[in-house]
Amino acid sequence: MFQLVTTAAAFITLLVVMGSASHDHYWLTLFLAIPAAGLLVRLFIIQHDCGHGSFFKSRGANDYLGRALSVLTLTPYGSWSQGHAAHHASTGNLDRRGRGDVETWTVEEYQASGSLKKLFYRLYRNPLVMVILGAPINFIVLQRLPLGHGLRDRKSRRSILALNFALLVAFSLSFSLIGVRPVVVTYLPVMVIASWIGNWLFYVQHQFESTGWERDADWSFHEAALSGSSYFKLPAVLQWFSGNIGLHHVHHLCSRIPNYHLQACLDSAPELNRVAKVITLRESLGCWRLALWDERRRLLVGFRDLKSRVA
Repeated sequence: MFQLVTTAAAFITLLVVMGSASHDHYWLTLFLAIPAAGLLVRLFIIQHDCGHGSFFKSRGANDYLGRALSVLTLTPYGSWSQGHAAHHASTGNLDRRGRGDVETWTVEEYQASGSLKKLFYRLYRNPLVMVILGAPINFIVLQRLPLGHGLRDRKSRRSILALNFALLVAFSLSFSLIGVRPVVVTYLPVMVIASWIGNWLFYVQHQFESTGWERDADWSFHEAALSGSSYFKLPAVLQWFSGNIGLHHVHHLCSRIPNYHLQACLDSAPELNRVAKVITLRESLGCWRLALWDERRRLLVGFRDLKSRVA
């Protein structure tokens, strides 16, 4: 409760200040959008924990809070939680890709594809497309639409449509009380920056050179959790804003551990430091060039590495 109250109170306070400054001091609004986005990421991690049933002991409390936070994160609680559960159940499994993860091709799949498919995949894996453009479009637009599994699954579809209705009510009320312009110019930059941060965090947690992928016959949940998830070692301030989610190998090993206990779990089991890939903030920038799983070399490689592979 302390984590929830302090994070939500700080977030709402910043929004009020940003909204007030948006009329005459918009530079201040944009400046404060950065810490506000960090707090929104932290609220998203709380919603994420609710989806795992770990934030509270009560399942009902988790679901109520998760749905309430979805109005701030613009992320349908039920639909996203289903997809994320599928992600946990199939991380690192080459034969079960496609839901809740970053689309990743093998080298052989890429080489066997036509020129147009290769072009689309290269564009998709480009950070300018995936992060700068793709992340805000995904959170603001695509998550409003019941596509794919969200269209086929009744519960997922209902979750998306219910959130859309809640957002319609919440923003209509905000527009009528505060005005369209102050609400849009305040919340939009926060949402965009938060989506960039969230996308970047999720990408680095699984897309690194020595990550692990296996075919279904050789795949193991616990081995995939440790070999396919990184320990993104962030400075203390950034670890706080990201809700300890950088300790991703611990989280994948047991998703019922709430974010506020992840560090204590790692401290009590130092052997987890030895089996996980530790990635620093600077090293994370190099992960963006990686795009293809090389089954022969058992490495995630970049497009430029294909030439040396042939040689």
